[in-house]
Formats: sequence, structure tokens, C-alpha cells
Amino acid sequence: MDTTVLVAYATKRGSTREVAAEVARIIRQSGPEVEISPAREVKSLDRYGAVVLGGALYMGRWHKDARRLLKRYRSELSSLPLAVFALGPKSSEPEALEAAGVELARALDEAPEVRPFSTAIFGGVIDPSKLGFPFKRMPAVDARDWKAIEKWASEVVRGLSARSGA
Repeated sequence: MDTTVLVAYATKRGSTREVAAEVARIIRQSGPEVEISPAREVKSLDRYGAVVLGGALYMGRWHKDARRLLKRYRSELSSLPLAVFALGPKSSEPEALEAAGVELARALDEAPEVRPFSTAIFGGVIDPSKLGFPFKRMPAVDARDWKAIEKWASEVVRGLSARSGA
């Protein structure tokens, strides 16, 4: 694959950025140039041959910066290879991941012409020290499954390679 891949992310407290950095690292290992950026700072997709977009799920909605990027660049994204991930559930149990998948699908339906070739849901993070009342009374949770994240990122690499004809 001889193209620059954008890994854009939308996060409130940093856990989605950490996942985006890991996805970018794995893609970079396979050869392409990779740029990582907060979704709200993306001004153009002109120099990218593929996009990975990640966002956190909060209260049943995908982060607004991820939704805005998807809508703003829907025309470009309809013709670029796109992979999408979301973080959200406070567990990695199949039922929680499935429910979060429904929330992500609802967000993707807002730009029906954009169809990612791969989507993934990963458990989220709750750090009570970063939350206000009453949420700061919640138990701390880090439900990110780093092996699943690595596996998905490797699948994205294969999907990008297949789409570039490499």
C-alpha cells in the first residue's frame, strides 16, 4: 500500500486517542505513512488514500466530532477506504458490545452514502477521577481488549492492502 492513511479520533478524556495511537502504530508497521489527528482538527482529506475513524460512545451517541467528520466529508469518504471503531461499553461482554454496535450503526446511518469496509466496537474506560458528580462515584473500569484492538487493526491493514491492489 503506497498511500497515507489518516487515523482520526474523537475523545473526551483520552482513551479513544490511546486506541487510535495503537491502530496507527500497527498500520504504520505494515508500510504506509500514517497521520493521527483529533477528528475536530481535520481540515481536508485530499492527501489521504484511506481513513480510520474512531470515536467514543457516550449515553448512546457516537462522539459529535466523529459524527461531524463523517457528515462533513461524506462525499470524499464514499470513495475512500474507511474503517470505523467505537469505544463505549463498560464491559467486553458480547451483549454490551452488541448494544454499542447498534449505537454505532445508528451514527453511520446519518451518512448513508458512506460505507466502512470494517467496523469494530471495543470496551471503554471509566476513570472516576476525571468525572463530575454523580459519575465520580462509579467504579473505575478499563474494558479495552488490547488483543482485540490489535487483531482488528491487523484486519484493517489487510483490508487496505486488498483495496490498494497490493
